[in-house]
Amino acid sequence: MEDSCLVITIGGDGTFNEAVAGNLKREKPLVLSHIPQGTTNDLGAIFCLGKNMPQNLELILQGEVRDIDICDINGEPFVYVAGFGKFMNIPYETTRDVKKRWGYIAYVTNGIKDFFTGKTHLYEIVYEFEGKKYQSNCSFALISNANRIAGIKNIYDDVKINDRKFEVLLCRLRKKSEIVKALFAMASSNIRNADGFEFFRTDNLKITFRSYLRKPWCIDGEQYTNQELEYEIKIDRSLKMLLPQKALKEGGAIVN
Repeated sequence: MEDSCLVITIGGDGTFNEAVAGNLKREKPLVLSHIPQGTTNDLGAIFCLGKNMPQNLELILQGEVRDIDICDINGEPFVYVAGFGKFMNIPYETTRDVKKRWGYIAYVTNGIKDFFTGKTHLYEIVYEFEGKKYQSNCSFALISNANRIAGIKNIYDDVKINDRKFEVLLCRLRKKSEIVKALFAMASSNIRNADGFEFFRTDNLKITFRSYLRKPWCIDGEQYTNQELEYEIKIDRSLKMLLPQKALKEGGAIVN
């Protein structure tokens, strides 16, 4: 294939993650685009695409090429979200057969089961950004480059996927009643202002754990198998994508 070729992936968010990871290993990465056909399809929504595959293809082919930021965690790329702690194991522990049968409901069901039966563990961490170090005890954290996560729209305001920044949300809550309130806050798009959370934007974050995670990180809906005590998340590269005009003009996620 010529380096000017367009590669269009069809599948879920994890499928696109795999395509990005492989593409970045090329000396000259190709232009990518993506048609959502997975369970949650956060990326499809971010790119202003629906469930109609022929229509999505038409919208893509009438679009424009833009650079989007690619985050990585210890050298492993992720497109829109990485997380650890409470609930982060649900996407990769929900089997493909169950997801195929029940779709997004499978995630919700397993999330409720985990909430009522699983214990909430607090991880002692030291994190560093903008040249300063902080300490915290976190039940879960989200590192993202998206305005939609786990099917929840507009989880933050003013998120751009090509501004050379990613968003960080640290949760210190442990009690189930507090987590329920936080989930309602998340659904109403004001999670960053909820009690028990810290929110900031950066382009480089270092996290050191005092103990190993009980469950691995989740990146773009898939399990990240490298278990370490220290992680560096950063943006130091970008990728060309063919995006629909609607994503550029109406979606609000692109800096033009």
